[in-house]
Formats: sequence, structure tokens, C-alpha cells
Amino acid sequence: MLFLIEYARSEGKVIKLKSFTDSERAEAQKQKFDIELALNRSGIEHEVVLLDALDEAAIRRTHRRYFEDLSQIAESMNGAR
Repeated sequence: MLFLIEYARSEGKVIKLKSFTDSERAEAQKQKFDIELALNRSGIEHEVVLLDALDEAAIRRTHRRYFEDLSQIAESMNGAR
């Protein structure tokens, strides 16, 4: 699966999260480009990424900074000890 994420770093929140099947890769790339173009034209500085993973749970583990704030990450790391 592919996951398109638009992330507002200054706010620390996901603006958009959309999933695509592997066969929809071209559409996912097009949507990513369209979002980047619109953001650039508007002067909005958001991150836009396209991630490949088995499922949403996997990206929530591997790219935690998009879904958790620093205190949540630190708390979970302290609990893992």
C-alpha cells in the first residue's frame, strides 16, 4: 500500500492521510504533485510524502513523528525500558 501524507510541521499535525493500492501508484504520485504545486502557489510550507508500507499501522510505527508529539514518543520509549 501507498500512503500520501500532508503534514504541517509548524502545527505538528497531519492535514491529509490517504491510502492507495500498489496499482494506484501513478494516481498517488499525481496527487502528491498536485498538492505540492497548490501549496507552493499558496506559500504554505507543509511536508508532502508518499510512503510505501504493508498497512497504516506500519507507517504509524516507522514514521511516528507524523502521528505523535515528542512527549508521546519519549513516554513510549521510557515505557519500553
